[in-house]
Amino acid sequence: MAAPVEVTQLLLHAQDPDANVRSLAEQKISQFQEHDYPGFLASLAAELSSLAKPADSRRLAGLVLKNTLDAKDESRKAELQARWGAVDPTLKNQIREALLSTLQMEPQDVRHTAALVLAKVAAIDLPRREWPNLISSLLANMSATPPHHGVRQATLETLGYVCEEMASINEEVLAPEQINMVLTAVVAGMRPDEPSDDARLAATTALQNAIEFAEHNFDNESERNYIMQMVCQGASARDERIRIASFTCLHEIAANYYAKLPAYMGEVFAISVKAINEDSEDVGLQAVEFWSTLCDIELDLADEDDPAEINHHFIKAVVPHLVPVLLKQLTKQDEGQEQEETAWNLAMASGTCLGLLARTAEDAIVPQVMPFVTENIGKNTTAEDWRLREAATFAFGSILEGPSPRSLAEIVRQAMGFLLAAMKDPHPYVRDTTAWTIGRVFEFQHDAGNTDVPELITRETLPQVAQVLLGGLGDQVHIAVRVCDAIGRLAEGFTGYAGQSSPLSPFFKEIITNLLNASSRSDPSHGDSTRLQISAFEAINDMVRAASPDTLDTVGQLTPVFLQEIAKTFNMVTASGEQREKQAELQGQLCGVLQVIMQKLSEVEQYKAAVLQYADQIMETLLRVFGNQTCSVHEEAMLAVGAFTYACGRQFTKYLPSLYPYLKMGLMNHQEWQVCLSTVGVLGDISRNVETDLLPYCDEIMQLLIHNLGSNDVHRSIKPQILSTFGDLALVLGDSFEKYLETVKRMLSQAMHLSVMQAQSSADDDFLDYNNELRIGILEAYSGIFQGLGPGKADLQMKSEVPLIIEFANSIGRDATLDDTVVRNCVNLLGDICTVVNHVGPILRQARTNDWEKLLNYCSDSGHLLGDTEWAINAVHTAVEQAA
Repeated sequence: MAAPVEVTQLLLHAQDPDANVRSLAEQKISQFQEHDYPGFLASLAAELSSLAKPADSRRLAGLVLKNTLDAKDESRKAELQARWGAVDPTLKNQIREALLSTLQMEPQDVRHTAALVLAKVAAIDLPRREWPNLISSLLANMSATPPHHGVRQATLETLGYVCEEMASINEEVLAPEQINMVLTAVVAGMRPDEPSDDARLAATTALQNAIEFAEHNFDNESERNYIMQMVCQGASARDERIRIASFTCLHEIAANYYAKLPAYMGEVFAISVKAINEDSEDVGLQAVEFWSTLCDIELDLADEDDPAEINHHFIKAVVPHLVPVLLKQLTKQDEGQEQEETAWNLAMASGTCLGLLARTAEDAIVPQVMPFVTENIGKNTTAEDWRLREAATFAFGSILEGPSPRSLAEIVRQAMGFLLAAMKDPHPYVRDTTAWTIGRVFEFQHDAGNTDVPELITRETLPQVAQVLLGGLGDQVHIAVRVCDAIGRLAEGFTGYAGQSSPLSPFFKEIITNLLNASSRSDPSHGDSTRLQISAFEAINDMVRAASPDTLDTVGQLTPVFLQEIAKTFNMVTASGEQREKQAELQGQLCGVLQVIMQKLSEVEQYKAAVLQYADQIMETLLRVFGNQTCSVHEEAMLAVGAFTYACGRQFTKYLPSLYPYLKMGLMNHQEWQVCLSTVGVLGDISRNVETDLLPYCDEIMQLLIHNLGSNDVHRSIKPQILSTFGDLALVLGDSFEKYLETVKRMLSQAMHLSVMQAQSSADDDFLDYNNELRIGILEAYSGIFQGLGPGKADLQMKSEVPLIIEFANSIGRDATLDDTVVRNCVNLLGDICTVVNHVGPILRQARTNDWEKLLNYCSDSGHLLGDTEWAINAVHTAVEQAA
C-alpha cells in the first residue's frame, strides 16, 4: 500500500509570495499527483490529519485533496471520480478515517476543510454503496459525551455538504432511516439552547441542504411542526447569521413543501414583517425574499393550472397587510445606487417584491398602492422629499405588470403628465426611476395595434413624449440608458401599427440621430459609457423594426452609417486582451444593428436596392470582422450574413468563395456552440437564396453536418437546427440531394426513435422544450425532402418511411399539451406526403392508432393555425377518403 511522504514544505512553498517559488512547488505537486497518485492521496490525507503540522499546510492539503476528487467540467469530474474509484480499498479506508479524525482536531478552519473533502468523497462513494458507516460515524460525533462544540459544528457542516452533494445526484442514495437520523441530528443542533452559535448556524445551514430529502418528515405533522418551530425560532436568534440562514430555510421549505404551509403562515408573516421593519438590512433582505419566492411559486401554479396542485393564494390574502410594509422600505434608498447596475438593498428588493405581488395578485394590488403614489409622487416640501417622490414613482412602475391594462388605462393616462414633468426633477435618482417607469408604461400599456386597450400615445401626445425623451438622452449616463430603453419600448408599441405612416414617423429621423449621438457619448464622470452605447444601439434596432413604410428611406440611409462605424473599429488600439475584447463587443453590436437594418429593408422588394448598392462593401466589411477571431463577433457577423442573403437572393453566389472558409470554421467550432448554431442557421438562409449554386460545396457541408449530428462533443441545441437545414438543402437541391438521402433517412429515423422515447419519459420543462425543438427539426427535414423530390421520386424513394412518420405523428398526438409549432409542422408534413406520395390513405387507416387525427382537429379548432394548415388538412382528408 502507498506510504505517505513528507509534503509540508512543498505545500507551504505553494503559498509563498514569491511567484517563482510558488510556481516550482505547484509543478512538483502536479508531478507527484501524476507519477504516484496513491502516494499523493496518502500524503495529503496524512498532512491534513496531523496535529504536528502547520495549519496552513494542512488546509492546503485538504483543498488539493478536494480538487483531486471534483471539477466543474463534467467530463473531467467523471475522470477524477473514476480514478478515486480505482484506488486500493485499504488506502481509501485509511483516507476516510483520516478525514473523520480531522473533524475532531483543532483548529476549526482545518475541520471545515475536512468537511468539504468528506462531502466530495461521499459524493463518489455513497452512490456506489461504499463507505456504509459514514452517516453513523458522523452522528456519533453529535451524541458524544461531553459534547465538543467545535466537533459538533464541523460535523453539522459535513452533514450539510453531504446533503448538498446528494441533491445533485438523480438516484436516491441515502436510505429513509439515514435521512431521518440526519434530520434529527440537524434539527437538534438548531435548538435555541444550543450553547454554540457556530454549531447552531451550521445546523441551520445543513437543514437548507437537507430540506428536499425531508418529504417523509414534512408528511408527519408533529415532525413538521417541530422543524417549523426550530426554523421560526432561528429567525429571532441573537446571532444575525442564524437569522439569515433561518429565512433562507423558509425559502427552501416554501419551494419544496408549499402545500404544507397554511398552518404556519401567521407566524411566518409576523416574523418576516418584524425582520423587514426592525432587523438589519441583510436579515430584512431575506425576509422580503421569502415573499418573492412565494410569488414565484404561485405564479408557476397559476401558469401550470394543474388541478392536482393546490394553490392556497397566500399572496392575494397578504397583499393588504404586506404592501404597506414594503412601501415603507422604498424610502430607504442609498444615494448613488441608481448608477450601479448590480446595486441591491432593502428598497430595491422591496420594489422587486412589489412587482411580483402585482403579477400574482393582479388587479387587487392597485388600490393598495395608488394612495401612496398619489400622495407622494409630487411631494416637494423638504430637501429629503426626493425619497418620497422616487419611492412613489418606483411603486407605480412596479405594479404596471400584472393588473389588466384596461384596469390601469385611466390611471396611466393621468400619470403620464406627472412622469414627463418628473424627467426635469432636480434629483437624479428621481429622474432615473422616472425614465425606468416611463419605459414600463410603454412596455405594458402602449400597444397601438391593440384595439382592446385605449390608445395611450397618440399623434397629439407624442410630440411632448418625444421632446422629453430626446432631452433625457443628454442626461447623466445612467439616466440616458433608461431613456434608450424607454424609446425602444415606445417603438415596440408601434410595431403593430397598420398603414403607410405611424405617429412615430415625423420623429423617426430625429430620434435615430439623437440615439446615434448618444451611442458615441463619452462621460468622464461615468468612466465607461459602454452600457449607454449598447442601449442606444438596441433602441435603434427597435426603431428600425417598428419603421413604417414612409420611413424606410431613412432606414436605407443608415446602411453606410453603420458600415462606416464598423470600419472605425479596425483602427482601435488592440494591444491588450481587454482592448481586443472591447473592440469585439463593439463590432458585434454594430453587426447586430446592420443585420436588423438589412432585415427591415429586405421585407420590401423596392428597398432591397438600398442594401444592394453597398453589397460589396457590406461583404468586405463582414469578412474583415470574421478575421477578428473572436467568437462573439463571429456569431454576430454570421447572423448579419444571413440577413444579407435575403437582400441579395441568388446574387449572393459571388460571395460564396470568400465566405466559405468562415462557414466551414463556424460549423467546426464546437467549443463556442452558439457560433456553430448561428452558422448552421445561416447555411439554411444561404441555401434558400442561392439554391443549386451551393452544389460545389455540398459534399463537404453535408460531411460536416452529419459529423456534428453524430458527435457527443457538439451541443445538443445545434442538432435540431442541423435537421432543419437538411430540409432546406433537400428542398433547393432536389434530385441532387439523392446521394445523401440514405444517410439522412437513417439519421432521421434515429432522431424520431429518440424523440418518441423522450416523450414517453417524465421530464422537466427544459427537457420537453428540447424534445419539441427536435421534433420541429425532424418535421422540417422531412418536409424539405418530400417537397424537394416531388411526385414520382418521393413515391419511389420515401414511401417506405411513411409508416414511421405516421407513428411519429401519433406520438405527438398523444401529448397532454400540444405545442402549436410542432402541430403546424406535423400537419403540413402529412399534407406534403399526401400530395407527393401515392396511396397514403390506406397507410393512415392501417396505423396502430389514429392520434394523428387529433392534430388535424386541433388545427381546425384553432383559428390562428387554420390559415397555415387548411390546405394540408384537405390533402389528408382527400387521401383518406380515396382509400375508403
